[in-house]
Amino acid sequence: MLSSADNTAARRDLPHLEGPTRGAYRYAVDPIETWPTGRLLSSAARLVEHEWNTHLARWDLNHASLAVLHVLGTRPMTQRELAAAVQVEDQTMSRTVERLERSGYVERHRDDADRRRVVVSLTESGRRTYLRASDIEVAEGYFADAVEDVEALRRALVAVVRRRSRQRWPEAAGPDVPTGGGPAQDRDVG
Repeated sequence: MLSSADNTAARRDLPHLEGPTRGAYRYAVDPIETWPTGRLLSSAARLVEHEWNTHLARWDLNHASLAVLHVLGTRPMTQRELAAAVQVEDQTMSRTVERLERSGYVERHRDDADRRRVVVSLTESGRRTYLRASDIEVAEGYFADAVEDVEALRRALVAVVRRRSRQRWPEAAGPDVPTGGGPAQDRDVG
């Protein structure tokens, strides 16, 4: 790890680059230890997301669609409710639901209580697939060889997500919306 003084020196030590190019180019050539925390977090998230999506591809899922299956495990919802729960735009949720419906993991139907509303619900195939695909040991394995204290990392990430989510989506309940535990309550799937 670079000291604060070394970090500052490393950021200034690009004499061959001047003007606006220097700032943008700096991130490509600076030692990773000198990157701003936001860039480190973003880079780590993309790398883990890529590995996680590779794991999920065997079920024709990605990280976004897995989150939808999890939330739907609590109860059927409209697409707008799903978008708020997963914290994405309505259009993004529409595409995700279409893909999950084609795969047979969810179905759309009229709400019995209000026939004007269309709700999305998890199919039995979707529930089984979620339980297989969301193996916590696989997900946690991405960090086992890189981080000494995974629990400390988790606590820090939870704090960041909660705070930033409340700032971005103050009208939503936040990332803790699914309170029923999702389909993972029953992991007896062979």
